[in-house]
Amino acid sequence: MRTVSVLALLLLAGCGSAPGAGTACTEIGAPAGVGVDTAPGLPAHAAEVEVCWEGECRSAEAVLNPATEPGDTGCAGTSPDDGCSARLTPTGGATGFVDVPELPDRPVELTLTITDGAGETLATDTLRVTPRRVYPNGSHCGAAGPQVRLDVSAEGRVSVG
Repeated sequence: MRTVSVLALLLLAGCGSAPGAGTACTEIGAPAGVGVDTAPGLPAHAAEVEVCWEGECRSAEAVLNPATEPGDTGCAGTSPDDGCSARLTPTGGATGFVDVPELPDRPVELTLTITDGAGETLATDTLRVTPRRVYPNGSHCGAAGPQVRLDVSAEGRVSVG
């Protein structure tokens, strides 16, 4: 009988709250790092980031992927049960993320270098930026890794996004 009581207690402890009693948070995380978006017309292939703080620098690189955006959507009807669809269409730009473990959420010096498929430098710039913590589940669920997003124009100008 004692085993049944303990099992019942564990089962109840594992249950979530009643609907409407609170908002659930998932286990989704967000790594610390630098997001990079390049404009159409810049044949970007890779992004190298060097980030310096407290007298130490860390370098990391990421291959950039073709950027997409949702295209026209279509729905089979107007009922909530009807299906809808969307196609992703290439924008002509590139996008990627460079993991920078231990990136702080205070000012850092960041150097971004964008290269093409042959390794030629297309853009490089050094900026002083402040990464911000992100909330992948909303502010009620706590912060994840600090991140910063950089935009690179077709002319190679780097700005904070």
